[in-house]
Amino acid sequence: MTDLFSQFAVLGSSLSLLFAVFLLWRRSVGAYVTAFAWQSAVLAAVTAMVAHFGRDPQLYAVAAVFYLLKGVAVPALLRNMDRRFGPVREGEPYVNAAASVLVAGILVLVAHAVMRPIVAVSDLPTRAALPLAMGLVFVSLFVIVSRKKAVTQIIGFLMLENGITLLAVLGAYGVPLIVELGVFLDALMGFLVMQVFVYHIHETFESIDVDELSGLKH
Repeated sequence: MTDLFSQFAVLGSSLSLLFAVFLLWRRSVGAYVTAFAWQSAVLAAVTAMVAHFGRDPQLYAVAAVFYLLKGVAVPALLRNMDRRFGPVREGEPYVNAAASVLVAGILVLVAHAVMRPIVAVSDLPTRAALPLAMGLVFVSLFVIVSRKKAVTQIIGFLMLENGITLLAVLGAYGVPLIVELGVFLDALMGFLVMQVFVYHIHETFESIDVDELSGLKH
């Protein structure tokens, strides 16, 4: 049963990482939102799985809140933004798609190197999935710094928060419910602030490309 649990943890973490890499070679914001929604659903499933094997009923509540907030509510708000601005595409990112995927592969290798000492001393059945969770954190950070569209950067930020949550769930079998809810609310407030920020960029420049902010210097 422990081996099955470990395999499920690795599978869920691998899918979550692939959804983040998906942002690096696709250019449609609508596709990004769909990838984020599916990633959040997978993380909710991983959390519920940890709740079952770890016998922690509180994690079921965390999984449900996580799915409703990150898998349903936030994607709905992102799709509303996409409809308001019209079809948005990541035209010319700072790093092109081929190079981005290569960098993502390197970051995953770095994550494995960083997490190797922790995996070596851990006896958790989820330890094999920890490097993948750290890889998700690194790749999400790369999405934020390598893309120009504000909406893409917002999704990168949300995926970064997903990666941190995945690390907490796998590495410590979750944290107390009140702490998880606090993190969710912080992420939601950050998202709402970013949403207002994007609307102001669009109204001022008729674009959501953050490069347009350079015009504020003149």
